[in-house]
Amino acid sequence: MNDTSNINSVLFLGPTDVKDVITMEKAIDLVEEGYRGAVEFPLINAPRRRVHSPEGVRVSNFPGGIDSLGVIGSLTRAESVSHDPKNQVYPYREHPVYLLWDSETAHLKAIMMGEITEKRVGFSSVMALRTGATTGVGIRHLARKNSEVAGVYGTGGQALHKVLACSSERAIKKYKIYSRNPDNRKAFIEKLAPLVDAEFEDLDDPREVCRDTDIVICATNSNVPVFDGDWLEPGQHVITVVGSNNSLVKGGWLESGRRENDDRTCERASFIVTNWKESVIQDGQAGLMEPIEAGVITWDKIVELGEIISGAHPGRTTDDEITYHANNNGTAASDLAIAQWVHDKCVEMGRGQKIEIPVPGTQ
Repeated sequence: MNDTSNINSVLFLGPTDVKDVITMEKAIDLVEEGYRGAVEFPLINAPRRRVHSPEGVRVSNFPGGIDSLGVIGSLTRAESVSHDPKNQVYPYREHPVYLLWDSETAHLKAIMMGEITEKRVGFSSVMALRTGATTGVGIRHLARKNSEVAGVYGTGGQALHKVLACSSERAIKKYKIYSRNPDNRKAFIEKLAPLVDAEFEDLDDPREVCRDTDIVICATNSNVPVFDGDWLEPGQHVITVVGSNNSLVKGGWLESGRRENDDRTCERASFIVTNWKESVIQDGQAGLMEPIEAGVITWDKIVELGEIISGAHPGRTTDDEITYHANNNGTAASDLAIAQWVHDKCVEMGRGQKIEIPVPGTQ
């Protein structure tokens, strides 16, 4: 009989194992739990860190954990990044890699590789599920309860997942869709129609996205503001997703930081919610740093998503105020919450391969 006393078993889950396991509704609940835990014990979470090669390859690392789920670890992903003056594009994006350790014992539980996808949709865009679910948490806590109309800038995978998240949290009757390409708008609406029970309006005027809507969703690859803050109306909840890092400017790839919002949006919002305030400072994220440096807003206007979830900040207090969620970047509080649940579900389903490795020090 083989002696296994000096062997640890680690589960490897590949791209075909982790796809199509989780729903948006479950992902929203998990992201909320992750950010709540980050408030309760902030040392378990940290900002995203990025490094760049001269050729434009970027590696992003998301370290952290969720104590209530018994996990600590990291997500790492690499991509080739290129730019034109108005947009950021990705010639190649590698599979993300998750490392899951037990937060009590430090044992490595799993290595997961591949995009975790919403089970109804499959792959559409990198990190679309997590970003959409984080948007859903913001809508859960900040959008008016009677919201019925949402406007959407963008027609890619990120936008699709934000519509799914929005529909999970509010009974939206109509989505008003805008992007510059009419064929993309048509294809986007055709893809969403069987997934979401709502009316879809195809718009060729960006101004109309904000007119008579309750929720404004911006999900683009833009490097420059997509809408005018003066278009916003009282009571709206606004979401943007571009979370720039100033390395793009320092490396000479861009002349100025990326942002989907303008200063006027920041000025008109009653308060601004970020996922992780430290990331704004560390990365010099232009969407918030530029209005702060210009004196348009001050730091006391910015709160973290976890503070809204925990009740440390009251959030929306009237139906007339504009709330703004700068969904500025992911953290392990969201990524590992989803990954741990998917890991457990894959174990139940018998997916993955076990890797036997020597106990440290016995090799």
